[in-house]
Amino acid sequence: MSEKIKMVEAPPGIEGQGFFATSLDNVVGLARKNSIWPLPFATSCCGIEFMATMASHYDLARFGSERLSFTPRQADLLMVMGTIAKKMGPILRQVYEQMAEPKWVIAVGACASSGGIFDTYSVLQGIDRIIPVDVYVPGCPPRPEQIIDGVMRIQDLIGKESVRRRNSEEYLKLKEEYLIK
Repeated sequence: MSEKIKMVEAPPGIEGQGFFATSLDNVVGLARKNSIWPLPFATSCCGIEFMATMASHYDLARFGSERLSFTPRQADLLMVMGTIAKKMGPILRQVYEQMAEPKWVIAVGACASSGGIFDTYSVLQGIDRIIPVDVYVPGCPPRPEQIIDGVMRIQDLIGKESVRRRNSEEYLKLKEEYLIK
């Protein structure tokens, strides 16, 4: 029975009789990457694909994203799915700013990534014009497997991120570029 149970690999460290020592970055990264609380911001067909991803057939919960959060103050992963009109831009920006640090963003689908087929005056041509994006998931709409792959890419990024990255010069400069306080 125990052969079927798969455990998360321990971070690199020093092991001995009755102890295990590793760095704080490794422990925090392991905890964060396996307990993501996504906030779905779905406006069109990509949201339907996300629903399929959360359903029993694909079951995104297997990857540590069991608890969907519908309030930005309790989420750390913003998943923007679908067409974002320019009128919706300030609301998306406000949702992003209300999230606590550390926070990550996935742009799901062609519309969130680049405006998709809607090259018009009223559609935002990619959410990276108003908020920083960590992972892009291509497709129109993307298949559930692609959304799962995007979540796995974000987990890789989170697991390798330093606890102090959010205070780095590079990150502060990025926030300044997007006029984020």
